[in-house]
Amino acid sequence: MELKTAQRHQVKLRLGLSGASGFGKTFSALLLANGITNDWSKIAIIDTENNSANLYAHLGNFNVLSLDEPYSPERYINAIKTCEKASIEVIIIDSITHEWQGKGGCLQIHEQLGGRFQDWSKVSPRHQSFIDAILQSKCHIITTVRSKIDYSLDSDQNGRTKVVKHGTKEITREGFEYELTVNFELINDKHLAKASKDRTGLFMDKPEFIINQSTGKKLMQWCSLGLSLEDVKHEIESCDTVEGLRELYTKYTSMQTKIHPLLLKRKQSIENLNNQVIDQDNIVEPNIITSNGINSQS
Repeated sequence: MELKTAQRHQVKLRLGLSGASGFGKTFSALLLANGITNDWSKIAIIDTENNSANLYAHLGNFNVLSLDEPYSPERYINAIKTCEKASIEVIIIDSITHEWQGKGGCLQIHEQLGGRFQDWSKVSPRHQSFIDAILQSKCHIITTVRSKIDYSLDSDQNGRTKVVKHGTKEITREGFEYELTVNFELINDKHLAKASKDRTGLFMDKPEFIINQSTGKKLMQWCSLGLSLEDVKHEIESCDTVEGLRELYTKYTSMQTKIHPLLLKRKQSIENLNNQVIDQDNIVEPNIITSNGINSQS
């Protein structure tokens, strides 16, 4: 257990757009994506909304992957992987509501298993795998989700029952919003949006606005701050001692999984170079980088 200084690394965006039907989720997501990548051909939209993405083909030559029922978590995951293999930079999932409430989605899977509380033990891991595919993707991801007006029946002081409106509620599993970098709520059919969750600090507690390409550019500037993986790769390639490699491994704890193969490769190069200038009878430098990490041996 060790305390380390906090470090800011470049990240991939995880954005959400929620709103009722007709509020402009798909259109706003496409403009947002174009602002992020500035290249329509690097955008792919996973369309579960009856090919509604094709209505916006005039915007640019973005890619469409039509996803029909059953809307199981696994089919969403496969769609994400298909986009990644095609070197897409921004994936729009329009929408994630079907994975939860659509035909073949999690709620229907649960019902088919018997609808008992214990049946969630079989459904929840499948849903979590879908969430993990979003969070761990190498692409920027924008999700859209349908929302509905949330009501409750309350009793007043006279014992009379009345309907109370509590705003809108997203139609997906509760808690998804907390996984996002920013979640934009579209509040009317004029495409006005506000941030209901914002880790960037760019939009929270600001007046409602209309999402466009500049919104994506602001987010891209924010997520580009900090140290990139390319910067760390350059440090590794410039390192000429195994001890220095060990220090880099310790220094960049949040990137250890990604840089470990690079460290192993660089270590081998250093050892090969050393072996060219020393006698074979000399003691070989200890193997301090193992498959599990970097360890010091005496």
